[in-house]
Amino acid sequence: MLEALSMTFFQNALLAGVLASVACGVIGSLVVVNRQVFMAGGVAHAAYGGVGLAFYLSLPVLPCAVVFTALAAVITAHFTFDQRERTDSFVGVLWASGMALGVILINLTPGYNVDLMSYLFGSILAVPRSDLWIMLALDMLIVAVIFSRYQDFLSLSFDMEFARARGVPVKGLYALMLVMVAVSVVMVIQVVGLVLIIALLTIPAMLAETGARSLAHMMLAASLYCLLFCLLGLAFAYQFDLASGASIIAVAAATYFAVRLVQLARSR
Repeated sequence: MLEALSMTFFQNALLAGVLASVACGVIGSLVVVNRQVFMAGGVAHAAYGGVGLAFYLSLPVLPCAVVFTALAAVITAHFTFDQRERTDSFVGVLWASGMALGVILINLTPGYNVDLMSYLFGSILAVPRSDLWIMLALDMLIVAVIFSRYQDFLSLSFDMEFARARGVPVKGLYALMLVMVAVSVVMVIQVVGLVLIIALLTIPAMLAETGARSLAHMMLAASLYCLLFCLLGLAFAYQFDLASGASIIAVAAATYFAVRLVQLARSR
């Protein structure tokens, strides 16, 4: 394991895990508190359309997918904010159409040779150094937005009517939250992939929610949980020659169920 630390690709993977943990911990907490897990899943799968568009147009995947997925998030916010009872139907359409668009565009790409598995299930060991700088910039943007509008997000998460009374632009803030979900999703595509990404957004936040004294405390704890899962998952993947994305989620899921079993045993 120690010899792996001297390898550039493994160092990049560790840095990608750290950067992804910040976004997943912060935004995942908002997703869990606002009960928007299914919505986040729809946005996550819509991101595959952005991946396909990037390959079809021969553009860098990360920036192109960020723009495409952010637009999908804004459209989702517009159609679901005032019609919450229709949210599941719209998200289902978004989920399927994003995946279908991505597959079609990739199939139409000249010289089709895209490794679909790396985007569906992640390939953190293949993250290039150039993408790390983009991930760092996106992390800084997310943290800056949350820091500047923390009280507004707190009001939106726990009492929307109170937020309206305070003059908070709740619909705009709701759209902004989904855009940040979109940004986080694209960041983590290469870490665990689109199929598993919703687990990394929600499991650390659900664990952090227990015992959290505030939303900020929950975000910090969720980020640390996420980082722990990434590091342990990478270690298992390297040691036993396993898929890195699946290993990270397996560690997260095992921890979640272990904690829940302990809580269940203590409650009896």
